[in-house]
Amino acid sequence: MKYYIIAGEASGDLHGSNLMKELKKRDQNAEFRFWGGDLMLKQDDNLVKHYKELAFMGLVKVLQNLVKIIRNIRFCKNDIIRFRPDAVILIDYPGFNLKIACFAKLAGIRVYYYISPKVWAWKQSRVETIKTCVDKMFVIFPFEIDFYKKHNFDVDYVGNPILDSIEDKISSLLSKQEFLTKNNIGDNPIIALLPGSRKQEINKTLPVMLGITDRYSEHQFVIAGTSAISKDYYQSLIPEESDIIIVYDQTYALLKYSLAAVVTSGTATLEAALINVPEVVGYIADKLSFHIGKRFVKVPFISLVNLIMEKEVVKELIQDDMTSQALSEELNRLLFDIDYRENMVKNFQELRKKMGEPGASKRVAELMVQDLEKTKHHEA
Repeated sequence: MKYYIIAGEASGDLHGSNLMKELKKRDQNAEFRFWGGDLMLKQDDNLVKHYKELAFMGLVKVLQNLVKIIRNIRFCKNDIIRFRPDAVILIDYPGFNLKIACFAKLAGIRVYYYISPKVWAWKQSRVETIKTCVDKMFVIFPFEIDFYKKHNFDVDYVGNPILDSIEDKISSLLSKQEFLTKNNIGDNPIIALLPGSRKQEINKTLPVMLGITDRYSEHQFVIAGTSAISKDYYQSLIPEESDIIIVYDQTYALLKYSLAAVVTSGTATLEAALINVPEVVGYIADKLSFHIGKRFVKVPFISLVNLIMEKEVVKELIQDDMTSQALSEELNRLLFDIDYRENMVKNFQELRKKMGEPGASKRVAELMVQDLEKTKHHEA
């Protein structure tokens, strides 16, 4: 079978690479063409575009790059027709992928969507597009089953691929001492700073996070960096006299060996919780995007931890509420209030039970191959 996969972000690259690995186990003749990143490149070399060229966050950035986005969509459609895949597999990234879904469906290509757009949070009108243009939706949060059921669309719940990533990586991590030595980190307790994976996020959140570092002389702060962002960019936001260390592409190890974490809203909030790291969640968007989004967002929380648990487990500091003072006050509770810490970790353990067992990538691959084989059989 021929698979055309589109992942437009770092997390999509991770989940796309794991899916490709599982598809190859079940389809000996699998051929891939894909939009993604370095992890997907390790599975196959037929990369069309790297996600670094695609990540435009916020209304302002999207408008500034509108011509480029339109060109990418047009190029993608032509590329799909040239490749003639048996299936188009779309991973999150809805602004782009839903347009491709409708194009592929009209072209008679089987359309699979893995990791649903967050239509339960906002833009619920997209559900109608999904019902029209997507053959199979594979969701990763338990509450998404009921959401789609209300809209008369059956989905397959496959579990969360983050569980696979954590299980794989935690078992092969360096020991704490090896991690500290490799990164020239001292012995003081670590507070992890996770400012996001996009420049727009990092630019807004990291300076606020750094505003608390001089209040904790007995601790050390370490930034979780990504090699997709240049070292110079991180350094431009860190005061010259600062001794704060950045570790690149070692987020799980950093979290495992940290006492607490300050996390930008996103998948990382869930990763920290599943590694049992007490955390405070913060998020700052550009003002225009925030005020427009506030009118349409339909959920009570922004962090995945709280959404899945359906209550406030971790403190959320959003927009103007995310200040160094507010971060510091919550961090003090995480570090020094034993009952508060223990209760949060107990909720994290309940969260893991709610999310089910690892194996999402395996289950998705099995369902996709079965569906394609059944479709081919009917066509024959």
